[in-house]
Amino acid sequence: MTSYHTRKTILGAMAAALLAGTANPAFAESAFNRIATFPVAANLPADMDQATETSSEIIAATADGNMLVYSDSPLGAVGFIDISDAQNPQAAGVVKLEGEPTSVVVSGSKALAGINTSQSYTAPSGRLAVIDIAGREAEMTCELAGQPDSLALSKDRQFLAVAIENERDEDLNDGALPQLPAGVLQVFAMQDGAPDCDSVKTVELTGLAEVGADDPEPEFVDFNDSNEIVVSLQENNHFAVVSAESGEIVSHFPAGKTSAENVDLKDDGAILFTETMPETAREPDAVKWLDNDRFVAANEGDYQGGSRGFTIFSKNGDVLFDSGSDLEHQAALAGHYPDKRSDAKGAEPEGLEVAEIGGETYIFVALERASLVAVYRDTGETPEFVQVLPSGVGPEGLVAVPERNLLVTANETDLGEDGAARSHIMIYELQDGEAAYPTIVSEMKDGQPIGWGALSGLSADPATDGKLYAINDSFYANQPAIFTVDATSKPARITGKMVVTRNGNPAQKLDLEGIVADGKGGFWLASEGNTAKLTPHALLHVDADGEIGEEIALPAALISQEKRFGMEGVTIVGEGDDQMLVMAIQREWNDDAEGLVKLVTYKPSDESWAAVHYPLDKPDAGWVGLSEITAHDGKLYIVERDNQIGDAARIKRLFAVELEGFEPAELGGELPVVEKTLVRDLLPDMKAATNEYVVDKIEGFAIDRAGTAYFVTDNDGVDDSSGETIFVNLGPINAVN
Repeated sequence: MTSYHTRKTILGAMAAALLAGTANPAFAESAFNRIATFPVAANLPADMDQATETSSEIIAATADGNMLVYSDSPLGAVGFIDISDAQNPQAAGVVKLEGEPTSVVVSGSKALAGINTSQSYTAPSGRLAVIDIAGREAEMTCELAGQPDSLALSKDRQFLAVAIENERDEDLNDGALPQLPAGVLQVFAMQDGAPDCDSVKTVELTGLAEVGADDPEPEFVDFNDSNEIVVSLQENNHFAVVSAESGEIVSHFPAGKTSAENVDLKDDGAILFTETMPETAREPDAVKWLDNDRFVAANEGDYQGGSRGFTIFSKNGDVLFDSGSDLEHQAALAGHYPDKRSDAKGAEPEGLEVAEIGGETYIFVALERASLVAVYRDTGETPEFVQVLPSGVGPEGLVAVPERNLLVTANETDLGEDGAARSHIMIYELQDGEAAYPTIVSEMKDGQPIGWGALSGLSADPATDGKLYAINDSFYANQPAIFTVDATSKPARITGKMVVTRNGNPAQKLDLEGIVADGKGGFWLASEGNTAKLTPHALLHVDADGEIGEEIALPAALISQEKRFGMEGVTIVGEGDDQMLVMAIQREWNDDAEGLVKLVTYKPSDESWAAVHYPLDKPDAGWVGLSEITAHDGKLYIVERDNQIGDAARIKRLFAVELEGFEPAELGGELPVVEKTLVRDLLPDMKAATNEYVVDKIEGFAIDRAGTAYFVTDNDGVDDSSGETIFVNLGPINAVN
């Protein structure tokens, strides 16, 4: 056994060095950019219900880099994707297997899959399936010592390592260890691209860890060039390094604990990086060798820990680097911080890949709950942050194809049952030029990132070109905020955050969906109500400090016809006593005919209300509604969208209504129907910004003082969402249509 050393070389100067480069790509001349997405459901057999749940978890690539192979646990299959043309991946079928595939690797012309066949936690079982890739046929199997998790193939293709986890029942005794039978590591010799079943060596891992020594649960395995296997024992917070040739344990040591400053530890509807995480067990999931002497671990955590970062260890147990709070901060700066996980494991680093691409060695860290991949460059000492990559929901598996400058992520979460995103494979390429994502970021202030997300409205500063204001919605119920945006920067930059207050405290019971600058330093805000949640529909007037000075409830003639989908934008037309606020109601209320929604007006001078009807386009699926309204140069610009994503999205459109002849009528009677003119189909702009991965909600649209038009999407606070926020500069409004 090798002694454990706690050489915390980053918790001072290294951390400062990391944060100094936060949110700025380290290499402006090249960047990874997404070039394609592939919905895993597209690989379902034609005779199967296309709504069937699918998932891409662990992913591998053939030696020529033209075929991807992934495990699909809910489908009970291994899937194939042809990426001969990486920008146009094609479904290449699945091979159904008896049991649950947990991992997959490629050995020459064969795919090797670990299959869980366990009948119970106390009677785990599994097998190793060998699949002919060309023939799409399972050829043989090897019996395993229990339930497999991770597989790894040695670089020289001589050995296969299988982590036999024999996972515990998390509902039994609060998931506490021990829960026998114990897990083991199994090592197979390879022959003609397939494992020799009779050659298996079983490496016992009991008696090593300080936590649950009798019940090791090996999670992830990887080989270095010396055919040494590093295996993470996640629940045991421990590592072992094993010789594949002899089956002997070379070293083992605890993963240890670490702390982090300026983190958010509360699920409270507010992003506040003001707390310190105490010494917490790392509980590593994925591990990858950086070279023969160093490996990196993603500290996802389980039932006792999760340090929200990644750590580089020597194979003797020295801590060479720990990322501290940097991963959390990188996620927050890009708007991907998952506040609902603040009291658990935060962004939750889970998957890893290490690869030399374009002459540099990169570390790719998949953040499961942030739906993000953080990219660092290995320097041999302190890793250098490069960029973040937008992923699908729940990235888990990653594979690099270095000879093609590609990175591929497998995103396991399938939300098709809820009408949301399906599981996706995403492909990125190292390209000359700058990073396409993120399109909007925030800044660091006093060692803390400006936390943001769920942007639900946009307005221009009336005095400054390129200066905008955005708001967040009720996802951040305890931190309703107005954000200052520098739209002249690329990416656009959130430079300030002002909390909306009532009597000096963060205002409660708001769902901010519309904002417009009042021209006097303050703002009018539209709050969408929901009677079931005791949230009123209201107009709010706030001063330059964000304090609510006036709250105006909707009149009885409107409230009596209320539905949940209320005001989604507010704008100002006219001046003096003729000044009028115009609000867009998202969907039909009880007194609206199908396909007609209200544009409601309010005159502060005489407190009068009126409305017109606006005709909606008809959806192919789901519903269509309004999500923003902006007055400019004699017109009302209105965003109309469906609630569909991906390939199903059809309506993301900008319309105009002439203010000349705009004559709202008294509420309660027949309302005039305005005419609308299509200004621009925004779907191509969304596809261009995301390389075809269409997110749902355009929630903000503004035209600045110079006449430049912008829109922004709402990422739902990274809750059952990919977390992507798309900010687009459309150029001069006069040239938009």
